[in-house]
Amino acid sequence: MHIDGHLVVNAGSSSIKFSFFDFHSPTPILTGLAECLFSAQISCVVKYQHQKHSLRIKGEDHKAVLLALFDFLSEQLPDLNIAAVGHRVVHGGEHFSTPVLVNEQVIEKIASCNNLAPLHNPANLIAIKLIQQMQPNLPQVVVFDTAFHQSISAEKYLYALPYNYYQDLQVRKYGFHGTSHQYVSQQAVAQLNLAQKDHGLIVAHLGNGASVCAVFNGKSVETSMGLTPLDGLMMGTRCGDLDPGVFNYLCDKLNLSPTELTNILNKKSGLLGISQLSNDMRTLLEHAEQGHEGAILAIDMFCYRLAKHICASTAALPKLDAIVFTGGIGEHAAAIRSKTIAHLKVLHCVLDEQKNLQSYDEFNPIHHNSSLVQLAVIATNEEWMIAQSVSQLVKTAAEDTL
Repeated sequence: MHIDGHLVVNAGSSSIKFSFFDFHSPTPILTGLAECLFSAQISCVVKYQHQKHSLRIKGEDHKAVLLALFDFLSEQLPDLNIAAVGHRVVHGGEHFSTPVLVNEQVIEKIASCNNLAPLHNPANLIAIKLIQQMQPNLPQVVVFDTAFHQSISAEKYLYALPYNYYQDLQVRKYGFHGTSHQYVSQQAVAQLNLAQKDHGLIVAHLGNGASVCAVFNGKSVETSMGLTPLDGLMMGTRCGDLDPGVFNYLCDKLNLSPTELTNILNKKSGLLGISQLSNDMRTLLEHAEQGHEGAILAIDMFCYRLAKHICASTAALPKLDAIVFTGGIGEHAAAIRSKTIAHLKVLHCVLDEQKNLQSYDEFNPIHHNSSLVQLAVIATNEEWMIAQSVSQLVKTAAEDTL
């Protein structure tokens, strides 16, 4: 059976995730993950119709993976027709507030943001350029993590630094996880029966990376991450909020370079740094039940700081209808939701503990009937959101050429 659809690509510095969606279903027909690029351990596994296929890769870089993928699709799955490719790109700076079709000007603007996302944007660009070379007639669309937050106003996104730092160097809050926040906020409006043009909600995207976003009438009005994904919530290995004075103090006392300390703040802090055990919340919850003091402290800090950011984000909203949890931790860690909501009594949030413990598919309301704010768990689906953006943009571009 011939199936038309879109390929969604998320290229990282050492991995590539991809999925294929038809035009109608949020469930991917095919998914895949290439790991350990630039090493002898490189691998790429594709899942299709409940079967796993290990691809033979001739090389260790992004090009080798994409060549193997396109060869596999053409030889083994000729009925899957890629109509267009959608890319997740981490940083679009102030250039992009919506998805865009790839052209040379777009590529140049993405490259100009490389210094804002040095680990991610160059890898995103590599994938875009490679597919451009391999399939020059295949439309490509870019969806930016930062785009959803371009609706945040200046008094919220500026830092209290000399203004020319913003003018000359674009130093400001950008925010991330925008595709997830947008998808989940749209689902919340539908699932919780919120007024399309009069709603306020908070989305907490909680994974190894984590951020909070305040959404009013479908637009982001505040978010916890800043210039980089290091700011805001306590995360798996990232510290989140930090007094800037700590940076100089530690560099002086430990004789560290700024690069060395930044690496510690990004990769050795957060849940891992406090617990001295793991950055995985599942591991910490398991050990906390056994009395591990580091795990207990890390969990307590995570939940308190999350609640603090939720409360702070309400300042950007004229009303608060709902708080929604998503991401790996947000969707699956009932204990984290419970501990966090316990800090939100000032917002008149009341959790239904029984509902909170129930298994669910994609949506689960967890508030008690006495709660003044609706509480819910909604599964995120960033890849489907990207696929939908690709469909809309390609369709519009085709109509414009008529």
